Amino acid sequence: MSKLDLANCLRFLSIDAVERANSGHPGMPMGMADVATILFTEFLKFDAKNPKWLNRDRFVLSAGHGSMLLYSLLHLTGYEDVTIEDLKNFRQLGAKCAGHPEHGHLAGIETTTGPLGQGIATAVGFAIAERMAEADHKTYTLVGDGCLMEGISQEAISLAGHLNLSKLVVLWDNNSISIDGETSLTTSENMKMRFESCGFDVIQIDGHNFDEIRAALQKAQSATRPTLIDCKTTIGFGSPAKAGTEKCHGSPLGAEEAKKTREALGWNYEPFFIPENLRNEWLKAGTRSKSSNSLPPVERSRNQGTFDSLPPVERSRNQATRKSSQQVLEFLTGNLPNLVGGSADLTGSVLTKTSHTKPINKDDFSGRYIHYGVREHAMGAVMNGIALHSDFIPYGGTFLVFADYMKPAIRLAALMQQQLIYIFTHDSIGLGEDGPTHQAIEHLAMLRGIPNLNVLRPADSEETWQCFEMALAAKKTPSAMILTRQDLPFLVKEKSHEGKILANRGGYALNNILNPEVVIIATGSEVSIAVEAKEKLQAKGINARVVSMPCFEIFEEQDEAYKNEVLGAKNILRVGVEAAISQGWEKYLGFDGIFVGMKSFGASGKAEDLYKHFGITSDAICEQVVKKLRG
Repeated sequence: MSKLDLANCLRFLSIDAVERANSGHPGMPMGMADVATILFTEFLKFDAKNPKWLNRDRFVLSAGHGSMLLYSLLHLTGYEDVTIEDLKNFRQLGAKCAGHPEHGHLAGIETTTGPLGQGIATAVGFAIAERMAEADHKTYTLVGDGCLMEGISQEAISLAGHLNLSKLVVLWDNNSISIDGETSLTTSENMKMRFESCGFDVIQIDGHNFDEIRAALQKAQSATRPTLIDCKTTIGFGSPAKAGTEKCHGSPLGAEEAKKTREALGWNYEPFFIPENLRNEWLKAGTRSKSSNSLPPVERSRNQGTFDSLPPVERSRNQATRKSSQQVLEFLTGNLPNLVGGSADLTGSVLTKTSHTKPINKDDFSGRYIHYGVREHAMGAVMNGIALHSDFIPYGGTFLVFADYMKPAIRLAALMQQQLIYIFTHDSIGLGEDGPTHQAIEHLAMLRGIPNLNVLRPADSEETWQCFEMALAAKKTPSAMILTRQDLPFLVKEKSHEGKILANRGGYALNNILNPEVVIIATGSEVSIAVEAKEKLQAKGINARVVSMPCFEIFEEQDEAYKNEVLGAKNILRVGVEAAISQGWEKYLGFDGIFVGMKSFGASGKAEDLYKHFGITSDAICEQVVKKLRG
């Protein structure tokens, strides 16, 4: 029995599953089967019978289109929930073996990968968490040419090198092929020099030479810097007609070519059949490492943080909600040792650092604050890796407008049901003089469009505390805190019969006026404007109820009786007020409602001048309401 025989098990399970599904990417599994065989049978520390072993090595398939390589590895090494039938159902509706690896579908899938580049950046997060937890394992990530073309990869490797993540091993499937053809069509960079300039050790090997693969992985075991293993491979290895071409990247080989590949590699077995001697050898690899669920004391201490409720907030504080957020974080980081903070080079603006969060650096990972640098793309994905590694709850800050850069990672966090907290400040035209490039007028709608993401926009310091309560209660949902640069007044609010405001229900009435003629719904900095409008309308003889809606998503989870109680009858005029576009408000305002907000990009000027310029004022609300009700 040879290593090539073991590698061919991977190749042909991948070929057969793609053929059966008539969909998929056989080329990468065929090309990287040799590297994966040596890694999993000789080096990777894992236990197929104990998939959640805390101190296992992490394997991240960044080139997620080659998912059949991972599924085949999991099946052959003895993961119980990956059967041969699961492989046969590859890419079918409801199947565990989805088109790209999906975290939570199968044990052994460390993170959801699909968008190229997210995997390598998430792997950096795993490697950071490993150092912070004082664990003793490696993080391996298999990347393709496409992963390294994506800009997020540069942010990730730059941060990894800066922090000297010596237990990170990047395996590059250097096959020089992308969907359009040879990579020479689009890139000429020297990858060795690129990684070395970021602080990596680079080892160049023939990805089909088992001795060279073994030697490179052996060298990586004692590396003092992060490692790139440049594996020169042939995509579709073994296919007589399609090897080395884009024709085997994203399409089945076809029945005839699959048959010829069997002949070329001497694989004289029916589809999905694995000889018993080869299967037994793979199963040995799955139990090669001794596992336990123990980690050093520092890891356990980090995970013992408990939280019941926040202390009462000072009732009369007028301030920016970014400042209120800082005060909450000061309390939380002092009481929850598993909170890990950070910012993309905006610490002094987004106020994410506290007295309890010492920054980490390449020589000291005992702190809990990460200076990500101007790397928002990587920050989002690294936070995912930190959350997935253990019980850390990462939070990271930047301006709301840069949520665009983090969108793919935020979407994956929501898809994977991970608990993270995004601190997005400078949330509207209220940031003022920096102008329209920095004024996030469409970003609330974008974030609210992501399933399983709570978007929280508090109106004052008290609501800010409650929004953090909601974020910490959402164990399987990431939360986006949307915060102001400008000061906001502390609002007088109606209390429930328990003496609490009801912000934690997503939306609530500040003044529970019975039988209102109009209900004004607002969020964040515009709630105080709505309150002013209510007073002016009352002076005109019009009863108005003001509803603060800090979180659409949580409000939607409430029962219909509560929602109707807050919003009033459907025939009552409803007004939405938000310094953003109207998209998403339709469900509350209906066809006859009024929206007071942004219809264009912002402008540069003082905040108070901008609100007047764009008509987001109490007078503008009154004028439109009176016109609608009185004609």
